[in-house]
Amino acid sequence: MSQRIVALGGGHGLYATLSAARRLTPHVTAIVTVADDGGSSGRLRGELDVLPPGDLRMALAALASDTPHGRLWATILQHRFGGNGALAGHPIGNLLLAGLNELLADPVAALDELGRVLGIHGRVLPMCPVPLEIEADVAGLESDPRMSRVIRGQVAIATTVGKVRRVRLLPGDPPATRQAVDAIMAADLVVLGPGSWFTSVIPHVLVPQLAAALQATTARRALVVNLVAEPGETAEFSAERHIHVLSQHAPGFKVHEIIVDANRVPSEREREQLRRTAKILDAQVEFADVSRPGTPLHDPARLAAALEGVRLRGTAPPAPAVPTVPTPTANGPRGDDQWR
Repeated sequence: MSQRIVALGGGHGLYATLSAARRLTPHVTAIVTVADDGGSSGRLRGELDVLPPGDLRMALAALASDTPHGRLWATILQHRFGGNGALAGHPIGNLLLAGLNELLADPVAALDELGRVLGIHGRVLPMCPVPLEIEADVAGLESDPRMSRVIRGQVAIATTVGKVRRVRLLPGDPPATRQAVDAIMAADLVVLGPGSWFTSVIPHVLVPQLAAALQATTARRALVVNLVAEPGETAEFSAERHIHVLSQHAPGFKVHEIIVDANRVPSEREREQLRRTAKILDAQVEFADVSRPGTPLHDPARLAAALEGVRLRGTAPPAPAVPTVPTPTANGPRGDDQWR
């Protein structure tokens, strides 16, 4: 049976992970953040009280089949209306998801139905069945540098000129989508990141049921660190800083490996420092060439190779058979149970 990969995130970062994962297996599940409040997603969320569809749409497009039919529908999903009217700026896929949700009264059923049209073998799931808000404590916006200001909304946080210290989800104890928890528990490999760190990556570990599933699953767990710091929420962040803030938001959270682009941490001294920092997550660091040359984007083929390495390193080789002579006992021969 093909391996099962679950990728958590949102936006372009999740698109990159899904583009890589589908090279390894058709059984890919995307678990997507649902806090976007900008652009078409924000408008539809406000007008129809639906999950923001933009990141969900992008995940569907990333997993669309490579048949002409699948690629055509991926293009249709991503097409945005022009002009200056009420439809201006809306991608067709956002409207389809909003309409399907109204007809089926179930966001997961709507995603599954559109996934069938696209020929997807895996699934796209919202991390939470209700839309969420993100709230952040941001420093550097007051005359007193010790003071923080509370900013609410994904777009406002992503574009702030201050320094994000901490984020929270509203409501504070959100439910997880049941199918998302099931997918994590059944996975062979779970991947968190890359993406907007405070608004697309960290929110997943703030949903209690998702966080518990990420710790309880027997899957290999990988964290993919961003190639560059993003203007706004993670300006001037080092790779170590990404790890520290994730750990601060989810004490006790663990992963098996952290994938870092080798070009981002060129010196051995910096690499050794990052290895020490990774121990916070009980993780090993894998330095790999995962970027697309000349761009700040992950290369799908290179990232796929790095993810396959994470999976293979978690596969223990079978123990060599050692002939033994059973030791007689009062009840006959006895042997140890085979190690699983």
